[in-house]
Amino acid sequence: MAEPHTPSLAALPGDGDPRRALLFAGGGLRLSYQAGAALALHEEGLTFTHFEGTSGGAINLAMLLSGLTPREMCRRWRDVKVRDFLGMMPAGRYLRSETAVAIGGSAGLRRRAFPALGIDYARVRAASGVDAWFTVYDFERKATEAIPHSDLDEDILVAGLSLPGLLPPVKRRGRLYLDAGFVRDADPIEAVRRGAEELWIIWCLGDTPQYLGGPARLYVQTLELCAVGALHEDIARLAEINERIAGGEHVFGHTRPIRLHLIRPPRPLPLDPELYSGNVTHAALIDMGYSDTVRYLRERSEHGSPLRPEITQMEAQGTGITFRETMAGAFALGETDPQAGAAAGRAAGTNLAMHANIAIDSMKAFVEDPAHLGGLTGHIDFTPWGTGIPATLGVFNLFSPTDRPDMKYMVYEMQFRHEGETYYLAGRKEVRGDRAGLDLWSDTTSLLTTLHRGEDASGPIVGAGTLSLGPDDLARLLSTVRVSGALSLSERALTIGMFGRFFTGELIDSYAGQLVGADARWRRALRSVGRALRRILPFSRD
Repeated sequence: MAEPHTPSLAALPGDGDPRRALLFAGGGLRLSYQAGAALALHEEGLTFTHFEGTSGGAINLAMLLSGLTPREMCRRWRDVKVRDFLGMMPAGRYLRSETAVAIGGSAGLRRRAFPALGIDYARVRAASGVDAWFTVYDFERKATEAIPHSDLDEDILVAGLSLPGLLPPVKRRGRLYLDAGFVRDADPIEAVRRGAEELWIIWCLGDTPQYLGGPARLYVQTLELCAVGALHEDIARLAEINERIAGGEHVFGHTRPIRLHLIRPPRPLPLDPELYSGNVTHAALIDMGYSDTVRYLRERSEHGSPLRPEITQMEAQGTGITFRETMAGAFALGETDPQAGAAAGRAAGTNLAMHANIAIDSMKAFVEDPAHLGGLTGHIDFTPWGTGIPATLGVFNLFSPTDRPDMKYMVYEMQFRHEGETYYLAGRKEVRGDRAGLDLWSDTTSLLTTLHRGEDASGPIVGAGTLSLGPDDLARLLSTVRVSGALSLSERALTIGMFGRFFTGELIDSYAGQLVGADARWRRALRSVGRALRRILPFSRD
């Protein structure tokens, strides 16, 4: 038997009010997002007396109750192989229609994925000082069931992930159990019954007005219709409970209003097939979860989220692109000039890597915006401070104009926290057309970087260096370029073409003088070509 232990994020005796519940809702394998969210909650110092895991969220709860810290959870998710989750049923079941109940099996989860994620069932059962449960669906009773963590085993964890048609139901103690997602993807009312008066839900299912096609999207949309609808009913019940409490009634023993905090992404997360294909990574999802949670914590009201169904609504997905870019190089603390910092970093053997996830949500709006502003999440690795330090916010500008007509910036900036202090990493590529020789490669792959103490680049510089993108890194970057929000191949081609023509046009505009010499007529002509290319971009529908 495992020794009793108090898991991370658990409230210790004497922590006082309020009694908080943390609910890990469902959402497939994309729920590495929740590990980033848990890290931000941990850094905020929030603790919880109640925990619940439903569907894929049960994985994160099991990791937490196994004794992993949120930072260790993030590391495990980054290292796990997506193929480890895959498994097939015995071949004979596919040959007989009456036994072909699912397209996959649970062998990958049981033998590879769960062990790689550090899930230890004995440790989960031994977790003390918390009220935690796993919500599954009892097929015979056609009802959800809350399994206490003290009774968790591998079968229950697998059952909680067994969506109909994807994984077969699990038989345990004479009953069939399934994923509860189609009925309820989180159970806030159960948490209230158990005494929680402040609910924190990490919600990952989409809720937009768009109705999309394709088998995977249609299946997920059906799940979202059910799960989001159930959550809206629970939100209405919470509002009713608060009205009764305000009228002097004691509801489930509560005399104070119930508060709800809903953490969610601003736009729907990529679907699981995007993980399998490599279009998105667990590292990127962790960065998103961390950044979104930090933003929520900064903006939250002490009264919580309003108890209205609109709180789950997300922005409609425009037609844009995403890509991942890693730049690394020598970097040193105590330097203020990037070149000097690079030299000092090489001498000391200290390096910094910036891992950036770039999202341009609407290519049309991006091109029309003079600053060409996109979204950035990510993390840094810095030799003296460690790896996987997530950004609390990020800034990305491509070919941003400056007060010099012959210079534009490519801007990559990240705010992050280290040992309780806030830092701001400010990097820029200087796209210049005033130097002799063809500097295009150097200008577009060298990031002059300074590290500032404080929340933005106005703080004092405490370190500097030069990060770069090598030919192999560029090849990897190009392999990660994906079109978001486009349904047809033609839309995807138009969007990629739009970005390519924009990028080429800006380079022509910036380097016309270097490409053809100093003849003013040729410079004017090529710059006109660049402007024309940008004007005739075939904008796709948003």
